[in-house]
Amino acid sequence: MGRRNNTNVPDFILMGLTDSEEIQHVLFMLFLLIYLITLLGNAGMILIIRLNLQLHTPMYFFLSHLSFLDLSYSSVFTPKTLENLLTSNKYISFTGCFTQMYFFVFLAATEFFFLSSMAYDRYVAICNPLHYPVIMSTRLCCTLIAGSYMTGITESLVVVLYMNSLHFCKSNVIYHFFCDTIPILALSCTDTHDTETVIIILAGTTLMVSLATITVSYGSILSTILKINSTSGKRKAFSTCASHLLGVTIFYSTMIFTYLKPKNYYSLGKDQVASVFYTMVIPMLNPPIYSLRNKEVKNAFIRVMQKR
Repeated sequence: MGRRNNTNVPDFILMGLTDSEEIQHVLFMLFLLIYLITLLGNAGMILIIRLNLQLHTPMYFFLSHLSFLDLSYSSVFTPKTLENLLTSNKYISFTGCFTQMYFFVFLAATEFFFLSSMAYDRYVAICNPLHYPVIMSTRLCCTLIAGSYMTGITESLVVVLYMNSLHFCKSNVIYHFFCDTIPILALSCTDTHDTETVIIILAGTTLMVSLATITVSYGSILSTILKINSTSGKRKAFSTCASHLLGVTIFYSTMIFTYLKPKNYYSLGKDQVASVFYTMVIPMLNPPIYSLRNKEVKNAFIRVMQKR
């Protein structure tokens, strides 16, 4: 892309979250701590799963890829945000901005399909336990993972190509801490209707397909759990999917709050807080969410520590 002929804006300025230097220093320390915990937690989760043969199952196969996704997701935004908070240099190049946007759309769309694939895995494990090894074969797991990545790559490529076709000849100030689609659309001096329509269609389709898969899967899971006679059996079945359901609820609720609402209801302050949550906080929370209630992960971690 580079410095295109269709724009007089060679660089953008990311205004960030606040103008107060005191608050910026506090946010820098907070975000740095969150980022370090995110790196340690997700890298540790990947390492534990790879080192323990007992965790080489479809559920942990998906979980290791989710940890890799969260690791990448946080790394797209946090380093630049930390730089902006610590220094007065808030510039980001045209190419750098659109690259950041590309990876944001790619990783977000991929995570939607990861979470729906994990919901299907839980459905098979609880509703068809005898056929679980046959249905959730290595080939199917790899196909679901590859399909999620390819869908994310395709969606992000389409979005960035449409965004890159716009003319930017007004202000170059982005009132956000990263290059999101909505603030950049506001800077265009040409009609953005077609671009907005494409983004809404892609985002809506991704959300509906993934949410429908999750809803149907958990509807069947709930129906199966209610048919279990023993209380311990119900508790055990529910515990296998409680962590995933919590992760899905947090991720989907923040995304829906931020993007699936009328343009007139866009609020810079509230949406920035929600953006901080799904770009930095959720990638940090996923490892403890999926491990605190999981005895297999705890035991695997203890064995790794004992060996070391």
